[in-house]
Amino acid sequence: MIRYIDIKRCGNEKTMELREKKGVHYLVFPKIEELGIVDHLFSTRLGGVSKGCFSEMNLSYTRGDEKEAVDENYRRISDVLGHGRKLDDFVCTFQTHTTNVMKVTEEDRGKGPAKLRDYTDIDGLITNIPGIILSTFHADCPPVFFIDTKKKAIGLSHSGWKGTKGEIAARTIEAMTKEYGTEPKDLICAVGPSICGECYEIGEDVAEEFSENYTQEELEREKILVPYPNGKYRLYLWNAIKYTLIKSGVRADNILITDICTRCNPDLLFSHRVHKDNRGNLCAFLSLKDEVK
Repeated sequence: MIRYIDIKRCGNEKTMELREKKGVHYLVFPKIEELGIVDHLFSTRLGGVSKGCFSEMNLSYTRGDEKEAVDENYRRISDVLGHGRKLDDFVCTFQTHTTNVMKVTEEDRGKGPAKLRDYTDIDGLITNIPGIILSTFHADCPPVFFIDTKKKAIGLSHSGWKGTKGEIAARTIEAMTKEYGTEPKDLICAVGPSICGECYEIGEDVAEEFSENYTQEELEREKILVPYPNGKYRLYLWNAIKYTLIKSGVRADNILITDICTRCNPDLLFSHRVHKDNRGNLCAFLSLKDEVK
């Protein structure tokens, strides 16, 4: 049964839905579900076994939580994804706010929960192997989902302000094109739960660094960076990522943008702006269905 949660939504279009399975509460894009070729979800804080500030569904092994609790949380996520998925099927990023994207092969299966990661500085993952679960970590930074409906390949990237400035979304598409022959026009993309522009206040130093890759006309037209009278700025990462996807050749009507902000919903989602370091991590997950060839 879904617990009653008063979700604060951003914008007029409801693009994501809260679901529950076996006590685990998670968010999905119904339009991605309708494609029928992938399984995906974005985790919430609800339905895991972690305690204290990690309560309940922490999916990070590096924040001080008990390993046994995190293992069990991954098992519960695998049960939600179904198809007999297990810890050996997850592959996790090693995020350091880069724009590096890694091709995931069978040899990488399980790196994260089941095996040590033998790589670092990886913020994006791509694969065309059914059953492998691409996994990225979040607590305000946006996840970006990529689904090639023709070549049956997928990508998942972590796009914080540094990654967004460096256009990791474009780098992910380039990697998929190189490895799988992906054509951007065939991609369905989605920007998942993360901090919204109205909540993301930054100082002039970050604003100046971020704006290096954009003209003033682009920043204003796309509503990416908005100055405020107090000398601060609002950074609209969702708009910036959408603009990068469109420039990369993705059709505008194939781009889904979340309506759920992490900072606006701290009881449902971990937020670095709200919880600081006393928190767990959320995860985005994306996997090709096993029957996809």
